[in-house]
Amino acid sequence: MDDETLKKYARVHISSYRYKTVKTLEGGVKTPTEISKATSINMSHISNVLKDLKETGIVECINEEVKRGRLYRLTPVGEEIAENLD
Repeated sequence: MDDETLKKYARVHISSYRYKTVKTLEGGVKTPTEISKATSINMSHISNVLKDLKETGIVECINEEVKRGRLYRLTPVGEEIAENLD
């Protein structure tokens, strides 16, 4: 892992919400509702976590143009981080 990826890894590792979200997205595409149900985290928190992870380049939205039913997946950097989380 390069230094930038290590910084992002540390950011995910220190937050249980970010950690659970990244692990839930590992190897797949999910909606915020699916992530919320899988992690037992309130939807408002999931929205904030996804926004944060998107801004840091860990996740991406593949259908940004829709208001409901957005699909999220890990970026290559996000996949690398997910693989290294315990």
